Amino acid sequence: MNTIFSFIFHLLILIYFPQKNMALNPNSIPVESKKLFVPPLSEVAEAINNTLKTNFAEVSVEVVDCPDLRQQPFTLASEGLGGNTKIIELGGNPYLLPEVHREKYYDLKDIAKLVNSNPSFIIGAGAGPNQYVGVNCEGVYNVMIADGEVVNQSTRISKVDSNDDKSIQEILPKNETRLALLGNLFFSEGKPGKVLKVHAKKRTGDDNFITSIRKAIVAKYNDLVGIGGVFLMKEGKGKFHVMRDFSKTPIQNEEQLNKWLKFYNFSAPLVSVGTLVNSDGGELDLRVQHFHTFSHHGEAGHYHYDTTPEEVEYLGFFNVGEMLYRIDKPVNTHNWGRD
Repeated sequence: MNTIFSFIFHLLILIYFPQKNMALNPNSIPVESKKLFVPPLSEVAEAINNTLKTNFAEVSVEVVDCPDLRQQPFTLASEGLGGNTKIIELGGNPYLLPEVHREKYYDLKDIAKLVNSNPSFIIGAGAGPNQYVGVNCEGVYNVMIADGEVVNQSTRISKVDSNDDKSIQEILPKNETRLALLGNLFFSEGKPGKVLKVHAKKRTGDDNFITSIRKAIVAKYNDLVGIGGVFLMKEGKGKFHVMRDFSKTPIQNEEQLNKWLKFYNFSAPLVSVGTLVNSDGGELDLRVQHFHTFSHHGEAGHYHYDTTPEEVEYLGFFNVGEMLYRIDKPVNTHNWGRD
């Protein structure tokens, strides 16, 4: 009975308040673009290999033909990471903290057109479509769009159950392509081609897998370089968070933020998607790394780091971005809450 009432309630909301469920008009969204430095993959592989060896006992980094990422264990919405590659940052943490800006709601179909991406294979981390889900949530974006239509939808959300604080993972319906507040996404045509294959096992240092990769790019390049892709935690466990529903009071600092977030220890196998850059780009105010995680056993959230360094094993496939788009950058910004 509660399910029926909930359905009727949401239907009435859609009928009488349709504007509440609309994404921002893409023509009204400010967009900045920048050509990224695109180094040879072989050079990037060497840099990552050298840095990872200071943080993991076993390391292998090479340039390979991308495997079909639609297959297990990755189950992405397209086979590769090639073609018209772009790093996209939408909105930002200042639209969530200290107070939520509920009007910041975007449709990835619109964003694909805005950045001239067609077909558009989109993977990455963001805040999920709270208007559809009913509460604030994490978005693990994994969708293929062509000519304005969804070809393959594998995006998941993760939310906190208000009754028992457990995390709940759901797959979005085919045509739900919206994102709220903030997102760090890798766009490509999903084509096969050369990619970076990064394997690391048994962590010996303090940095997580993605931070280790990013530090390699920071050390190697002064020009802005962006990387996107997917990695699998094959073995081990890790620390993740899921956002609770929006706070009723402003969140003013990291301590309050960490009390509001719900933290979990998730178990492999876990698949993570997202982006990293070697700099915040100065006035571009970029988030330097952001990956969200899903699984086939019900666990999903924001990746922090592994908690079993002796056991952990990672396998990732990445490509470099050719263009960067900074979309709807907050005017009033801050640097906290970006871990």
